[in-house]
Amino acid sequence: MQFLRRIGLILLWLAAPVVAFAAANKNDPYLVPLRGAGNIVLVVASIAIVMLLLRRGRWRTMAGKLLVMLWCLPPLLMSAAHLKFELRKHDVLGASAAEARQLGPHFMVGYSAFPEVARLAEQGLIGGVYVTRHNIRGRTIEALRAEIAALQDKRRAVGLPPLVVAADQEGGIVGHLAPPLTKVPALATLSSLAPDEQQTKAEEFGRIHGRELAGLGVNLNLAPVLDLKPPQRRNRLDFHTLIGQRAIATDPVVVSTIANAYVRGLEDSGVGATLKHFPGIGRVRTDTHHFSASLNTPVRELEATDWLPFREVLSHSHSALMVGHVTLTAVDPDRAASHSKRVVQGIIRDKWNYQGMVMTDDLVMGAIYQNDVCKAVVEAINAGVDMLLVAYDSAQFYRIFACALDGSRQGRLGAAMLHASETRLVRSFPTEQARAASGRVRVVDRH
Repeated sequence: MQFLRRIGLILLWLAAPVVAFAAANKNDPYLVPLRGAGNIVLVVASIAIVMLLLRRGRWRTMAGKLLVMLWCLPPLLMSAAHLKFELRKHDVLGASAAEARQLGPHFMVGYSAFPEVARLAEQGLIGGVYVTRHNIRGRTIEALRAEIAALQDKRRAVGLPPLVVAADQEGGIVGHLAPPLTKVPALATLSSLAPDEQQTKAEEFGRIHGRELAGLGVNLNLAPVLDLKPPQRRNRLDFHTLIGQRAIATDPVVVSTIANAYVRGLEDSGVGATLKHFPGIGRVRTDTHHFSASLNTPVRELEATDWLPFREVLSHSHSALMVGHVTLTAVDPDRAASHSKRVVQGIIRDKWNYQGMVMTDDLVMGAIYQNDVCKAVVEAINAGVDMLLVAYDSAQFYRIFACALDGSRQGRLGAAMLHASETRLVRSFPTEQARAASGRVRVVDRH
């Protein structure tokens, strides 16, 4: 029994700093599973342990006093973290109408709580929403359709433009609304077909996705993936990107052929496409969901291979372009492409003359979030990025928007860049599609 007590005491000493760290960082994206009930359990457990230690007389010794104090920390640290979050949230929600008009259109946010996202939409603090599997978990597709329509109605009621509503329906392993929407095979399954058949089937896949998404009120699909398929070797540092299973082919001509047809099917159904993840992550060995990553290939080689599908599909469609969090070392070794002016303005805008919507990959990814996220937000806007995506953890919106708000108040955001971006968003394909899609949803609901 004495041995077990000593083991228990050792475990309490080891667990105390871990629990305190989790409490202090309760709002970190990696601790999303601890939100809500998990936080309550941590606090209750800490208080119970303190009471147990006091009852056992641990307060009588110096070591015991220290252990009790350590277990008093989690509730205090969690309260401090929550207060910091609420103060930041209050500051964002208290932004002036002028600040909301200037910055809001540049943010797309995922959400779990409808009342919270509805408030952001009504105040003009966001320009788009992202819907995924947790928005349909335990619910009907009709409920999500009605929710999207309600958001668009709220925007209309306050005289704001329709929201861009995005989903992630690539086919294959990434189809976050399938089921209940149709589960479509990955576009990679078409790569072995004859070119004519590739186009026919890819366009059919695009029409299936487009028809179902448009009926739901979604007007922008975050697909297709145009990264070239990497060599067939397992990447042990790739936990979530899994680009080898998502990329269409190793041949840029095949990728272009299939992607062009797929995008055509989407657009004919009234849904915009998003080409991702420029400048290409097929050659990258590190998963940007968790780590910084570099693409060290010379630009001339990328132009002749990886970038051919991007330029080809952009020239034949109204697609948006998603820029990933990989550092293109030959162009800008100091920052990820998603917030590099040399990449966005220098290559995409100036060299390619692309004037459509450029958006970032999710800013709640380790490659950005675990570094200086505020610097990345300001640099992305100043680089000419039009839409900043906050998808995985909607609570991070307040931190990320606060970065833009502080940048604006300190005069660190370029007025010319913001104006040019606003012009692109107003005339962009997805926003026009939003008006049509919101109208279609009202007709569906009326019947």
